[in-house]
Amino acid sequence: MTGSPTNGPGRAPSTNGSARTSANSPGQASFAALRGQLHEAATAFADGPGALEGILLGMVDDVDRAVREPLEIFPVCHHSPASALAMARRLREKQPKVVYLELCEDMAPLLDELRNCRLPVAVQAFASDVDGFPAEWAPLSVVAPITEASAEYQAIAYALDTPGVELVLVDRSSDHVFQWDSRHGERTPQEPPAPADGVPEPEAALHGEAVGVEIGDLRPRFAELEEHLLRHGKVRHWSEWWHQYVEVPLGDSDHEAYRQVMFLVGSLFRRLAPGDGDRVRVDEDRERYMWTRIREHLAAGGADPEDCLYVCGAFHAASRVEEFGVAGTGPFTISPRSATTWQHGLIPSSHTAIEAQFGLAPGSVSIAATQWAKNLKRTRVQPYRLAGQDGAQKPRAAKKAVPAVTAPPQEAAEDRLSGFLRRPPVLDTLDEAELLGWSVDIVRAARRSGYLASTADAIAVFETSILLAGMRDRAKPTPYDFQDAAITCIEKDAVPGRRDVRRLVEIMMGGDRIGRVGYDALPPLARDVHDRLAPLELKLQQRGVQRALLDMNSRPELGACSDVLWMLRRLMPHGAARPIMGERKLGERSIQESWDLALGTHQRALIELGYEGVSIEQVLEQRLRRDAYGPRATTAGVLAAVEDATLYLGGRRLADELGARALEVLAAERTVDGAPEVLRRVRGLLAYYRTAEPVLPPWVESFVKAGYAHYCTLLPTAFTDEEATVGQVAAMLGFLFSMESLALSLGCDRAQLELAVAQSRPTDPERTALLWAAQVQLGALSRAELRERCGELLANPMVVPAYPRYLSGFVDALVPVPGLADVVVEAVSNAFGRLPDPVLLPWLPSLITTLRAGAADLAPVLIREAGRTFPARLAALDTWVPPWREAPEAGAPGGARTRAAGGGSRGAALLFAHPGTLDAVAGLLGCDGTWAAPDGEPASPAGAVLTARHPATAIAWEALLTGA
Repeated sequence: MTGSPTNGPGRAPSTNGSARTSANSPGQASFAALRGQLHEAATAFADGPGALEGILLGMVDDVDRAVREPLEIFPVCHHSPASALAMARRLREKQPKVVYLELCEDMAPLLDELRNCRLPVAVQAFASDVDGFPAEWAPLSVVAPITEASAEYQAIAYALDTPGVELVLVDRSSDHVFQWDSRHGERTPQEPPAPADGVPEPEAALHGEAVGVEIGDLRPRFAELEEHLLRHGKVRHWSEWWHQYVEVPLGDSDHEAYRQVMFLVGSLFRRLAPGDGDRVRVDEDRERYMWTRIREHLAAGGADPEDCLYVCGAFHAASRVEEFGVAGTGPFTISPRSATTWQHGLIPSSHTAIEAQFGLAPGSVSIAATQWAKNLKRTRVQPYRLAGQDGAQKPRAAKKAVPAVTAPPQEAAEDRLSGFLRRPPVLDTLDEAELLGWSVDIVRAARRSGYLASTADAIAVFETSILLAGMRDRAKPTPYDFQDAAITCIEKDAVPGRRDVRRLVEIMMGGDRIGRVGYDALPPLARDVHDRLAPLELKLQQRGVQRALLDMNSRPELGACSDVLWMLRRLMPHGAARPIMGERKLGERSIQESWDLALGTHQRALIELGYEGVSIEQVLEQRLRRDAYGPRATTAGVLAAVEDATLYLGGRRLADELGARALEVLAAERTVDGAPEVLRRVRGLLAYYRTAEPVLPPWVESFVKAGYAHYCTLLPTAFTDEEATVGQVAAMLGFLFSMESLALSLGCDRAQLELAVAQSRPTDPERTALLWAAQVQLGALSRAELRERCGELLANPMVVPAYPRYLSGFVDALVPVPGLADVVVEAVSNAFGRLPDPVLLPWLPSLITTLRAGAADLAPVLIREAGRTFPARLAALDTWVPPWREAPEAGAPGGARTRAAGGGSRGAALLFAHPGTLDAVAGLLGCDGTWAAPDGEPASPAGAVLTARHPATAIAWEALLTGA
């Protein structure tokens, strides 16, 4: 049973079996004492050797195997200051000629651009058009965040700035990340810890929905083990446990002790992982991939493994696959990449984004950055920084080649684990000055944020931090103890400002450092945007909102900047470019504009635009085509694309192409869901083309003809379809009535519309009122008949409860028949005048809610009509007679020419006072009528005078109609 745990699946017999069977091997001799101690511990705790002994001794075997590997393996943890410090030390001691790094191999060409950025940033691989993956996965995105307090950055900076050193990325490519995802579901995102105040930080979304890859994910995959460590360590979360029991002890350890401890931790988490076969299979495939790439590079370049350094996560360093080591024998075939085209770039990152991406505790990365600075100051280790980076020292004039380092003879690995594990924890003395400074700073920050904090709170935080550290068996309060103390002493029932005390402590400890990608590292599109907006004279790469004022009247060159800003507003998230003053519509251009710009805050979105094209015009055209030709394209959406193409890109080529596409989509639609939006878009485009173009584009004429026939066909069904709303049916009628004159001039038949209305048989009140309005518009129903029907509805007690629904239909009918506004006002007024209070008062709330829900856009029309109808003064209301109740004048023929001179109070007084104008017009038209006498007697007999003068026309019509 002692040998079974070490001969698991995938172990290489040549490298592992000897570690347990040969008593004379160097590794056996080196860790013999540790094996004996673990054997005794397993016997004591497990009542005899068994599974526990196999796990413990297997961990020693993993450490022994990794230590004896000819190619030096450097295990690291993601964003660990202890790993970064040990890496900086080792690089200066060993000076390796080749550095193998666990990072996606296709990201290598972009690493040199890190010198043009301010960390933290993330290396990103992006693919918008997928080929070989499910379409619903698009867009694909992979990010690898890099901070200054990370071992990978130290290795990158050393390799790129040291002559003669080669940096080789050996991890799977971004394409393989998603290839393996399809097999094992690796893409399932990890839920980040929720903020304490429940409000997510905006900086946490800097990575978007990208899949994160990291070096050294060291976290127990055995939930019971993590719970046990947190409970006995008296900490809240894993980041605090790692800081207290790994980061601090390893900060002062030597190289060999550091390596062996990290190997041991990685082996522990690997052997105690639960039986998640898919995840383990992915991990082993990554290890096979990396070792295969390393052996291929060694064979191709002929480098000596002694001059190389392999930087990988501690979890993968304790690997047991057959491909492990430069002498690995296991065959592993790397599958080819898919046909997906990947774009690579750098995007800004932040501590909060990294914590959210990888499920770390809030503030842990900021605390790690503070610990990194303290380690450098204490140990005086000189870290590596890329030349030309923000804050880096200027490079010297000339660099000398790295002298060759003679590798020491291989000796048996010395056991550093026994001493490290038996050594009691080093109890740092309390640094009262540091803790007191923290307490004063947090009180000052709390007061700036609105808390009623005082000196007494600073003293309370100081004492509580010491108390909490003592309760947790710590001689010195950690930043986490101080954070708990500050929350306990300062936090009140409510947060007065935007940040709570927890967030204030994180900012004070190091802040949420947000990276920035420099101009030289931006894609061509982003650089082009900055160049074209240069006349604004703003620092667009800075975070925050900046105000831009554009006066195109005095500075015509700013018109090009305005075009760019409007396209950015169309392409980028809300807030990146927000207009304050000015608008851009079809046929309208503002001469003065004011903008709030936050391009630095939304730098990731601008960079990702660069993955889609080399200019924003190209990206906009591609997106418009994608919207128009997509599988879910609608007529309204295609018309919106036509409007955007005309508005932002100008010209007729793309607009005409998309307009033809709108005609195709309309012919294929069988529903009327988008009818209101189609009506609005078509009206706007027609108004624009009629004023800006000499003739209508051919696609507009074809669209009107096809739309007229299309909606006539769907109209009877829409009147009875329960899924179609009244607003959609009203929009169909609005299209038919407003486009009728143009459609008839293009060859459409009005009889088709009359038949469609005649075939409509609605049953609900709203659609019935809408049908009556359509019949009035077509002349099949007179206004007098419509008023009679409304009166019958009010007179019927059974119909009165549904009267608000009829009113709602009349209100919607104002879209196709806006001339019915007076009828709607009359219908509402009659209801208030005729219904008794017992009926009116219970019905009034229903009327109000119905009008608010259905007449939000049409309420101004009703208000204007009511203002024209009702008297303007309250005193005139008592004697006011509604116009629909006025009796018609007896014997008045109705023509303006035959009304009595003087005309009465409601006549055209000015016309009768100066009849010469009307006489001149009548003479021009050939009319010889006479004015009526002042006393009102008829001056001439009423009737059709022309038929009496020219009877031949009437006789011809009679013969044609009767067939005589």
